[in-house]
Amino acid sequence: MVSHDLRRIEPPLRLTRRGRAVVLVVLFMTATLASVVLFTTASQAGGSSTAPAPTIVVQPGDTLWGIAARTMSRRDNQAAVAELRDLNKLPSYDIQPGDVLVLPRGH
Repeated sequence: MVSHDLRRIEPPLRLTRRGRAVVLVVLFMTATLASVVLFTTASQAGGSSTAPAPTIVVQPGDTLWGIAARTMSRRDNQAAVAELRDLNKLPSYDIQPGDVLVLPRGH
């Protein structure tokens, strides 16, 4: 007797319309979640620092112009003085010894 080797051939996986929709929704949700996670971590990495802003204590003879020249030497002095006034909410150019001035980050 001759024996025949009958192998059962499986048809390729077929998805119904509903199955395709479910797969697409799962892929979309995965991509959305990955985007949210990447965006959140990227924004935290480049976000503002939680360290306190740098400060300087005004010494006798100090002026806003002199402080701006010493601490922000790479900038135009007029713009630096204006930024110091805005940052510290100074109504005038008068400062007193002992005043604590907040300096811009990355000066």
